[in-house]
Amino acid sequence: MTESRYILLVAHTGRLEAVNATQEAIEQLVAAKLIPVMASEQIVEIQEFQANRNASSEFLSHVLELGVNVTESDLELVMVLGGDGTILKAAEIVRETATPLMGINLGHVGFLAESEREGFSNAVARVVDRDYIVKERLTLDVRVLVAGKEVFRTWALNEATVEKSAAERMLEVIVEIDRKPLSSFGCDGIIMATPTGSTAYAFSAGGPVVWPSVDAMLMVPLSAHALFSRPMVISPRSLLAVEVLDRSAGTGVLWCDGRRTHDLPVGARVEVCKSQKSVRLARLRQGPFTDRLVRKFALPVTGWRGPDSTEQG
Repeated sequence: MTESRYILLVAHTGRLEAVNATQEAIEQLVAAKLIPVMASEQIVEIQEFQANRNASSEFLSHVLELGVNVTESDLELVMVLGGDGTILKAAEIVRETATPLMGINLGHVGFLAESEREGFSNAVARVVDRDYIVKERLTLDVRVLVAGKEVFRTWALNEATVEKSAAERMLEVIVEIDRKPLSSFGCDGIIMATPTGSTAYAFSAGGPVVWPSVDAMLMVPLSAHALFSRPMVISPRSLLAVEVLDRSAGTGVLWCDGRRTHDLPVGARVEVCKSQKSVRLARLRQGPFTDRLVRKFALPVTGWRGPDSTEQG
């Protein structure tokens, strides 16, 4: 008797393209004798989406429910049908089991995704054949302390951001690295990011692009009123901290990957360090990160006269 192979599907259930891709994935997986799995709330959301457009959701009859018929530890792989936000949601679901994630980009830039919509059928076939490689991505452990006591703990794949909670009020903070104060200033916030997150919020704020193979953390101030407010690349062995100062005109808020949040009163302290748990991304090709940058950002490379990949070996 062959061992059952369970593939979790996580989709952007509010988009027709993602729902259609989910149906295609289910049909291909079932035809290959793999078992598709979905979270119960996603099953309900797709059923409602299909009902609103008078379309059938019969394809969901082949799907097992996560947490009912199958546990996270049973999963072989997660196929994510959507953009980077959907991948971040999927990473949250399998955080404890480190199940590999394969993203099929149905969003915009989709930096975390491995395949685009036009390569969807091939991606499913590669999953069936187990023809993919798995890459580890650094994540962050994040905790909030108030009056010296921990009040909140979470994690981040892209970034942990301390931001002002009121648009009209500046946040006064002091930044600390390795338990030593670096600088205090007023700002809109502070981004503490991973190399994976260097092409997300930190990139938009003027931070550097860091290759995923680099073991490091980033700190990027947001609209800081300070002489020294440059983005910094910091050792993964360091402890980063941001404190909301007593003189701050307003309170702050912590956001992790734009999904997990906690209010920060005056005096709150946010500590960030490298996590022992990584996120594992399934890749279909072993290409250089340069190619991904060029492809995702549509960078102009016309006129390049360097050696081609065959000459480089």
